[in-house]
Amino acid sequence: MDNTRAGGRQETAVPASSSTSSTKAASPAAAASVTAASVTAAAVAAAEALIPPPARAKRGFAVLSPEKKREIASMGGKAAHQHGRAHRFTSEEARAAGKKRHQLRVLAAQAAQQAKVAGEGSGGGENGSA
Repeated sequence: MDNTRAGGRQETAVPASSSTSSTKAASPAAAASVTAASVTAAAVAAAEALIPPPARAKRGFAVLSPEKKREIASMGGKAAHQHGRAHRFTSEEARAAGKKRHQLRVLAAQAAQQAKVAGEGSGGGENGSA
């Protein structure tokens, strides 16, 4: 009776009455071939790890020089201003924005300080000062 595996090897059925010594004799040989195959695969993997990957070619804006990129960005900014899609802050607007940011930072610092004080007040009773 021949059963063919996916690997192309043929497997024959062993009768139940046959001695187990014949199957034991085949096991070390099979184990050696499996070990050799795994060692070979490990060696190939280790060798491939030492080989650097091929360098990728630069594409798009990565190919351009910094001066050329700056020139293209400048043209985009000018076009946005011409079409009315850009905004330039006046000194008054910038001052108001800075003041607003400063107020938010002060409020955040005050809230953090209050949380710290509240945390110390509740945790102080555990030190035996009750």
